[in-house]
Amino acid sequence: MIVEVREADAPPEVTAIYNKLREAYGLPLVNLIWRHFAALDGVLPWAWESVRPALPLLPAARERVVAALSVPSLSMGAEASSLAAAYNRGNLSNLILLTALLRGKQGDAPPPPAGPPVAMLPEPPPLPKLNALPAAVARDVRALGALHGHEGGVIPTLYIHLATWPALLKPLYTSLSPMMATGRIAALRDAALAAASIEAERLRTHLVASPEPPAEALATARDTLRIFTTRVIPEMVPIGLMLETV
Repeated sequence: MIVEVREADAPPEVTAIYNKLREAYGLPLVNLIWRHFAALDGVLPWAWESVRPALPLLPAARERVVAALSVPSLSMGAEASSLAAAYNRGNLSNLILLTALLRGKQGDAPPPPAGPPVAMLPEPPPLPKLNALPAAVARDVRALGALHGHEGGVIPTLYIHLATWPALLKPLYTSLSPMMATGRIAALRDAALAAASIEAERLRTHLVASPEPPAEALATARDTLRIFTTRVIPEMVPIGLMLETV
């Protein structure tokens, strides 16, 4: 499992940035990549300050990425749909913003005007801890994660969160497995990457060149960013959009 600072365990200075992220995204949870940044010396404040000026552009950018994708329905019920909606907002935002962050600031466009406040999505159930799940449920979660074959064995947090309703996990695996095997998810991932790449380029001129964290922490963050922005997040974008359909 990737090192992280969970929301419940965050010290005050980390909680302060987590709260700003929630407000900016209109999202009552903090995604894994940001929780990972919090575990690396100086990375969370660097990343946040770097991307903060571009945040008003995110809602329209998310809509354009979704419009570029055509995903099948994978209805698993209202609870899964509501949870997927929260993860979709986070994953779309992070894919665009963090692709821009990884590429680095380019140009000096004036800050975009502030947009209206982003409506907060409903609070999801508490995120379970993988190692606290019953053994059979944990195996189902790990099986879903293994479908992706991510470097370092990263398990997307959405799968862990869906363990709140254990009966969903096996049917989800049964639905996703053939789409993985036939390359359907890979094709949708590539489409998400292409659309997000265009949006990231639009955002790069609005980034801030913030003071960088220590070299070792920055190198670790960049390595994780590459995995998350090329595999982990863009694969979960179409899967989440499928699940959001009721």
